[in-house]
Amino acid sequence: MAITDWPATERPREKLLQTGPSALSDAELLAIFLRTGVPGRSAVTLARELLSAFGGLRPLLEADVRSFTGYHGLGVATYAQLQAVLEMGRRHLQARLEARDALSGPEDTRRFLTARLRHLPYEVLACLFLDNRHQILAFEELFRGTIDAASVYPREVARRALELNAAAVILAHNHPSGVAEPSRADELMTGQLSEALSMVDVRVLDHFVVGEGRPVSFAERGLL
Repeated sequence: MAITDWPATERPREKLLQTGPSALSDAELLAIFLRTGVPGRSAVTLARELLSAFGGLRPLLEADVRSFTGYHGLGVATYAQLQAVLEMGRRHLQARLEARDALSGPEDTRRFLTARLRHLPYEVLACLFLDNRHQILAFEELFRGTIDAASVYPREVARRALELNAAAVILAHNHPSGVAEPSRADELMTGQLSEALSMVDVRVLDHFVVGEGRPVSFAERGLL
């Protein structure tokens, strides 16, 4: 049966308009994105098959173009549309964060850093540079490494903070393994960065490790 033959309350698009996107399942949301199915399968059926084949929504969204287009019914145009949607979501989060008068707490920062860093297959050290009212001056990925580690140069971070006239920074890096637990090397790196930045009167407010689940805060762990 085609989706158009379903009761209106069960059609994903109508359900979203009536009850909001949070009420929809992953398959229903994906079906709206796909718009149409393939011969013999509705968009919802195809969406369910995709989620099963890729192991969930996140692996599907983070699949590379080769894996994505290797599944029947998915092409390069659909992959490009999906990447555009994901990037718009990341930019929306950044715009929301930057539009606030100041950082109100760690949760918005966690959501933003997760959107920007969790999907990366390599390790990155990034910084949120803040003014003396904790308004965001810039978010920048400063160092990129392998899946295991990134080479970090504290003087380069301090130099960039001075160029932006930053009063404070929030550090963040991802663990591509998915394990967000800080390592001893992470603690040593944070100490080196904090020392270098303190020499130019820039405070390190926090350091987040992004992996699966909720990013870990150094400040909340008492590691700063």
